[in-house]
Amino acid sequence: MSFIISCCTTTDMNKEHYEKHNEKYIGFHYNVDGVSYTDDMGETMTMKEFYRYIRNGAETSTSQVSVGEYVDYFRKLLATGEDILHITLSSGISSTYQSATAAAEMVASEFPERKIFVVDSLCASSGSGMLVDLLAQKRDAGEPIEDVYQWALDHRQEVMHWFCSTDLTYYIKGGRVSKISGVIGGAFKICPLLNVSPSGKLVPIAKVRTKKKVLAALVDKMEQHAQGGLDYDGPCYISNSDCLEDAQFVRDLVLSRFHNVKEVPIFNIGTTIGCHTGIGTVALFFLGDYREGE
Repeated sequence: MSFIISCCTTTDMNKEHYEKHNEKYIGFHYNVDGVSYTDDMGETMTMKEFYRYIRNGAETSTSQVSVGEYVDYFRKLLATGEDILHITLSSGISSTYQSATAAAEMVASEFPERKIFVVDSLCASSGSGMLVDLLAQKRDAGEPIEDVYQWALDHRQEVMHWFCSTDLTYYIKGGRVSKISGVIGGAFKICPLLNVSPSGKLVPIAKVRTKKKVLAALVDKMEQHAQGGLDYDGPCYISNSDCLEDAQFVRDLVLSRFHNVKEVPIFNIGTTIGCHTGIGTVALFFLGDYREGE
């Protein structure tokens, strides 16, 4: 009943986490001041070095895994004799799902005895990481790949993403926030509260004045949307872009309100996603009822 759970490094976990949960991964690519790197979770460029570049105003860009890279990656995994369930970054953010699907179709004819499924997570950062972990748990419990694939399609939108940023520089560069709104937000210390919509897109929901209030608003949204409300006892992850104290503040709020939540791991927003968020982003992930936005 065993099969390979696979994802991209845009799940913003770390190497130890992937190894612990027996999850395979392939890296996106990013560019800092004209130099290209593969997202290898801080091995080539440490997260400290990366965010130092960001703080100094580096020019950044990203590129997804190519069809050819996916073909080589899938071919090596299938050659081990196991089937593959691969989970991609949301199609509302990237076209990597289309590339992975095309590659899966290409290698399928080479391994007719093997199965390969590709899931559009409709998730991002450690939200997609949470989905991957949930699927790995089902695999480890002995569920067949077809059932786990269908569960992913049926439940992926239950992964809630609520996030905010105290520095809009890279959101403005990427077009997520208009330049005028960004200037006004900076001048009046207004922070956007955003989430990932049902279609897997990043959407602004509200503008909140001051950092502490917008960080608390993340937990307010968890109270509003978490399965079971304050009795929620499911997984809860946080990711952050070089603002650990803010992430810890949110974690402590979660643990103080949700007494059935015993731990809240905090992850770094990795180099690929970090190229688009810059510093100052905190994201809270949990299982909930419905996503706001279109």
